[in-house]
Amino acid sequence: MNVIFISPNYPRHFYQFCERLKVRGVNVLGIGDQPWEELSDPCKHAISDYRYVSSLSDYDAVYRTVASFIAKYGRIDYIESQNEYWLETDARIRTDFNICSGPKLDALRLMNRKSEMKKVYERAGIPVARWLLPDNLEEAVAFAKDVGYPIIMKPDHGMGASDTHKIHNEKELVSFWSSKVVDVIYIEEECVPGHVETFDGITDSHREVLFAASQVLPKSLMDAAHGDDIVSYCQQVPKDLYQMGARLLKEYDTRNRFFHFEFFCLDEDKEGLGKVGDIVGLEVNMRAPGGRIPDKMNYAFNTDVYTIWADSLIHDKCFINHQFKYYITHIGRRHAISYLHSDEEILKEMDGQIIEDFEVDKVLALNMGDHAFLLRADSKKAWEHQMNYVLERNK
Repeated sequence: MNVIFISPNYPRHFYQFCERLKVRGVNVLGIGDQPWEELSDPCKHAISDYRYVSSLSDYDAVYRTVASFIAKYGRIDYIESQNEYWLETDARIRTDFNICSGPKLDALRLMNRKSEMKKVYERAGIPVARWLLPDNLEEAVAFAKDVGYPIIMKPDHGMGASDTHKIHNEKELVSFWSSKVVDVIYIEEECVPGHVETFDGITDSHREVLFAASQVLPKSLMDAAHGDDIVSYCQQVPKDLYQMGARLLKEYDTRNRFFHFEFFCLDEDKEGLGKVGDIVGLEVNMRAPGGRIPDKMNYAFNTDVYTIWADSLIHDKCFINHQFKYYITHIGRRHAISYLHSDEEILKEMDGQIIEDFEVDKVLALNMGDHAFLLRADSKKAWEHQMNYVLERNK
């Protein structure tokens, strides 16, 4: 089996996707924008052959590299990156080289346009916030008057919470419209009073779930992207969320894929959407969840999701047991915020509960915090103590 992996070197822990394939006899062919001699030793050992390109955004260079791999090794079975940034590149390669084990360009629009995602959620019987792709300010203002402020404005085609704006009144909307990026199409949504819960996992070739977990974000990711600290923890997938997520899997080409589906869980009643605790569709991502979430899954379920994913590609099965054991929490603090407890005090207070603490790469700090702690808790009560202690601020 030949698998091309785009950017095996970044994020740094992604070499594990390649390593689990290679130790199972797969020919793992890496394409990256970092010279071979600069790769980490674990990454070098995880790939069978590697080609450097000066920029992964140079599709012609990537195309020629794929062609050279095919000339040397024969047919490519999978092209993967597990990275939102390169999903379109993955799809273009599949299309141009007729690699059928994943979404091609014609399927990508349903996966990277927020407006199209909402249509798919609705087709699966999942409620979504009211939305509009306004052509002008007048349409935007009329929609906001209809659904009520605050409203959310964000790029229809964009990653994460970048360039996302919570707008509280018409004055702010007029200001946003006059300063927005001209050639970007924005989607306008009613604001949903809830927190994010995800349905994440790995499927087989029949789109049946081999492994699933859920991430809970008690705080808004949009607020985190605007400078607040961030918290997310791993849990078992609640039954109602699992049922909705399973329906959504059937609407997409999710064969042998890692998936990351986002939902709101309502924190208060919302007319037209539901009652407290009801689930509302948000966005889909056809790749592994970002940051350290794959590792959080491993700690939470005492398993190895990298291996489960590799076995899905090779054997179409899962051979590893997984049972929820711990709440695993990522807490990202900001250097600009004054916290009551120092890093050293946290390490002492949480002795035996801290899996890791680390400075976050600047390019990832927007959504992960500047300094992060990965913590283990065996109960919700212990989890609450961890969060309150680590995030307590100076008065």
